[in-house]
Amino acid sequence: MSLKPLIQKIPRWMLLYYALFIIWVVTTAMHIPDGYLSPVTSIIMFVLVLPFWAQGVQKLREKMSAKNIPIVALFAAFSFVVMMFNVPLPGGTTGHAVGGALAAIILGPEIATIAVSIALVIQAFFFGDGGILAIGANCFNMAVVLPYVTYAIYQAISKNEALNSKRRIVGAAVGGWAGLTIASFFAAVEFGIQPLLWHTVDGTPLYAPYPLSVSIPAMVISHALIASVVEALVTGLVVAYLMRANRPALAMVIKPQLAPEANSFAKWRALWIGMAALIVITPIGLLAPGTAWGEWGAEELTSLGLSFIPKGLEQLSGLWSAPMPDYDVAAVGNANIAYILSAVVGVLITVAVVWLFSLLVTSGKKNTAEISTNK
Repeated sequence: MSLKPLIQKIPRWMLLYYALFIIWVVTTAMHIPDGYLSPVTSIIMFVLVLPFWAQGVQKLREKMSAKNIPIVALFAAFSFVVMMFNVPLPGGTTGHAVGGALAAIILGPEIATIAVSIALVIQAFFFGDGGILAIGANCFNMAVVLPYVTYAIYQAISKNEALNSKRRIVGAAVGGWAGLTIASFFAAVEFGIQPLLWHTVDGTPLYAPYPLSVSIPAMVISHALIASVVEALVTGLVVAYLMRANRPALAMVIKPQLAPEANSFAKWRALWIGMAALIVITPIGLLAPGTAWGEWGAEELTSLGLSFIPKGLEQLSGLWSAPMPDYDVAAVGNANIAYILSAVVGVLITVAVVWLFSLLVTSGKKNTAEISTNK
């Protein structure tokens, strides 16, 4: 498939933006915690993700109405919950699926970026999962790279296929696997360039201590073998379910006029119930031993054999104190119950924020179907 038609569809302002941005860069864990990236890197990643947020807001206003907001809330909440299910990875670390692949296939990559970004921001502020300074990097990796790569692959495999074609399941699974694997590669590069760019006079790293030769194999291989496989399975299975229960949802991105039919609560009741069931069993995510690669605290780095603690990492790691750190509630006294409570609180906050944000963006709009009819 030629890249030229795809490039021609990219708005000129975005091409100009990134052309200038690349010139600037040349001249000057997925849940990355504070302290692993330099402030300059964090700012650059935040600047990188801004146009995608702007594009997402624009698409949200164009394609969605107040009646369709629950579906955006569902996928944002699903992303929040599925990221709580840590799976063991080689080397004693853990990883997780993101849910961004499924959101991209149903909502389109632009709106998926908004849904997953909201989940990531809430995880950072309320639960300390991911850094505050690293929000731009985490959103770029998991809310931009993952959805856009998934959607491109899904469309390449299933374009012009019938809504009941098995190629859609294959495209969803392959796209989900590739999207998360490539997202992990971006995170690995962000980690690995830190010792190269930011170090003391004697070469001691100031932030993430591991070079590209360590970070890329550690992140990419482990995700490709396990976490990305989970993302692929979840995405493929849900698409297979929708092929039987709600086929219009699979065409909603291309035909927004199908949104009212596809987004009725009855069509999605089973997935809402499924997410409630996932919340109940979230403590399974506590069973995976170890910490996700690149999310270690200072004490953990020492226990791993690192002979020093990077000064920048030490200074920034305590930048923000989340009210429910690590999805724990000390007053509860039971880790499993606290984890479930955190999931419930996180989903409620996510749904509320998505609802309010989407209402604000789509306020004054007619129903999507009405808009399509009047055109």
